[in-house]
Amino acid sequence: MALAESRTGIGQLQRTTFRRQIVDALRASIISGELAPGAPVVEAEMARIFGVSRGPLREALGELIKEGLLVTVPYTGTHVVELSLQEVNEIFSLRTELEVFAFRQVWDRRDAAYRTELTQRHERLLACIEKGDDEASIAEELSLHSHVYESCGHSLLLNVWNGMRGKLQLYWAAHHRAHRRRGPLATGHLRYVELAQGDDLDAMIAEIRDHMVRGFSRTEAFLRERETRKQEDTP
Repeated sequence: MALAESRTGIGQLQRTTFRRQIVDALRASIISGELAPGAPVVEAEMARIFGVSRGPLREALGELIKEGLLVTVPYTGTHVVELSLQEVNEIFSLRTELEVFAFRQVWDRRDAAYRTELTQRHERLLACIEKGDDEASIAEELSLHSHVYESCGHSLLLNVWNGMRGKLQLYWAAHHRAHRRRGPLATGHLRYVELAQGDDLDAMIAEIRDHMVRGFSRTEAFLRERETRKQEDTP
């Protein structure tokens, strides 16, 4: 596995934050595509790159596995999760219905604190987009959409949403590469945020469905082409 040690700050770390720095550096490499979908993550090589023992490294890998960015397969090892077309379509359809359900649950619970937090999360997303920071933009886009799940008072729904977070990060990274840009459009969530603070639930639901569809066909085509290339390269 070729991993550019200089691009994401990978290298020897401060001892007090081994696990956190490894998690952050590997996540950045996965989201950027430097660690490509399906790429192996070999403990011995990672320990050498980071200059750490296997203990904190395994803790960091375990966190990324729980997050859904890495997967360990018996007799094969650990590698970066690779989204299939079927998984992408399932994420698309399930996430749409989950978000509609979440807004139905939260609609009468919204208050000034809810609206203030939503605005602040959107402002953080816009700041990351302006900087051209794709990894941070994906994290802030996830935070923006997480707000309704965190606020609706439905713990099982929140657990389901949290279980999708890793694959959503991979999906958004593919989405940005498919559209040849670093991060979402600055205008992409303006109507979403406006309606989420308004009084028309039907308009909010219509925007959710439209928001999920925008750009999906190009991302699907991008992933389909990637799968085709992989099949052609397989002996």
